[in-house]
Amino acid sequence: MQNSDFVRSLRDAPNEKKRKTSFKFDLVLILLLLALSSIGVTTLFSATGENFNYVNRHIFFLGTGFLLMFIISQIPARSIELWSPYFFGITLILLLLVTLFGTDAKGAQRWLDLVFFRLQPSEILKVSLPLVLAAYLGRRAVPPKLKHVLWSSTIIMVPTTLIALQPDLGTSILVFATGAAILFLAGLRKRYIFGSGLIALSAVPLMWLFVLRDYQKQRILTLISPETDTLGAGWNIVQSKTAIGSGGFYGKGWLNGTQSQLDFLPESHTDFIIAVLAEEFGLLGVSITLLLYGLFLARCFFVSISAKSQFGRLFCGSFALMIFLHIFVNLGMVSGILPVVGAPLPLVSFGANSALTIFIGLGVLISIANEPRRIRS
Repeated sequence: MQNSDFVRSLRDAPNEKKRKTSFKFDLVLILLLLALSSIGVTTLFSATGENFNYVNRHIFFLGTGFLLMFIISQIPARSIELWSPYFFGITLILLLLVTLFGTDAKGAQRWLDLVFFRLQPSEILKVSLPLVLAAYLGRRAVPPKLKHVLWSSTIIMVPTTLIALQPDLGTSILVFATGAAILFLAGLRKRYIFGSGLIALSAVPLMWLFVLRDYQKQRILTLISPETDTLGAGWNIVQSKTAIGSGGFYGKGWLNGTQSQLDFLPESHTDFIIAVLAEEFGLLGVSITLLLYGLFLARCFFVSISAKSQFGRLFCGSFALMIFLHIFVNLGMVSGILPVVGAPLPLVSFGANSALTIFIGLGVLISIANEPRRIRS
């Protein structure tokens, strides 16, 4: 009997070694990423007036993102969890450096000039914040106690406030929502949810009077009635809705969009790139893109549900919700349902910071998907 056990262990040994040294990857996610990235590159070429400089830079950012994702995905999830507070601390320091030495553009101080490209620390916080919260709440009882909720709220509000002061209200709201998603997924008690909702509603008049700046108020007023100033504050929404409506079902054809090609559509390569897609590829092209996003989010949620640890479940769930919020806000913005804010379309819009942040998060997600089940001592 001992002999047969010995032979069995010898046969299993090579498989065990192969399992330990094999690379971690997720074929479904990679195929969806390639599809969405291809749509982004194709649309960007048209949105920038066939400018190869933008396209080449975007492809470089995507390639760098894929490399980062691959490297991070090979790091054990347990190690990522242990190092998450340091990662969060570094991003907070970078956020403070923006306040002191940041580059000013369009009236906002949001970037650090690193010669090769401008770093936006608030984008990195969309990954570092859920990481540190997932690590903190993942080791606590479910649902979290009041003291853990208060500590988590403090961790959320510090970067949210710093980002709002840049000023960047749109990103601060998205960062706050990402952090709040972690608390919700951790099983936040109903009384805390309703209490927070009441406080937020009662604070709306105060925010309008003392927090929102004039241009932010104007964006909200423009949302209600963009036709009152079609050549001024309402220009973005009016031109965007015109581009979307004129595309019809099949679109006007690649490189044939009048709104984008004649520069009527502002920020066509970043925030309003979906309007270019709608004009040139129509409802059919937008529907295919949304289907790919749906499959992408479904895959992320599946990894969250099947994660072997509480840390993995919380991070993957909040990361998927963060991507969903970006898609929802961007589509709502270009269609005139939500105020115009800086919310690029994930993996499609031009932008190094947004793309690299998503790939970093996906690297963590793949690492979590391949994490062995933890044995509690």
